[in-house]
Amino acid sequence: MEQIDKPLVWLHGEVKTPPFSQEARLEAGFLLRRLQRGENLGLPHSRPMPSIGNRCHELRIRSASKNWRIVYRIDEDAILILEVFQKTTQATPTSVIDTCKKRLRKYDQDLGGQ
Repeated sequence: MEQIDKPLVWLHGEVKTPPFSQEARLEAGFLLRRLQRGENLGLPHSRPMPSIGNRCHELRIRSASKNWRIVYRIDEDAILILEVFQKTTQATPTSVIDTCKKRLRKYDQDLGGQ
């Protein structure tokens, strides 16, 4: 049976050069492809984000001068991209967590209404 990649559903953000360096953009694409193929990623590439919700994680993308995060949720039928941001502090900003929760609520409500 042929494995079909899960689609990426971008609720917000994009990965392009600039602001991502070319290397960071390629790394993000490589890691997202692995997720699409059903691979579970752990540290140092990804870590769970239970503060946002079940099945939520952040990809950790490092470039020479910046650290990027891609917050995502693994659904049965897709990988949802909730936010892309430059990490400047050790903790994930509360505003990012709140925004991701709002996007998920809206997505789940819209999906339930279909």
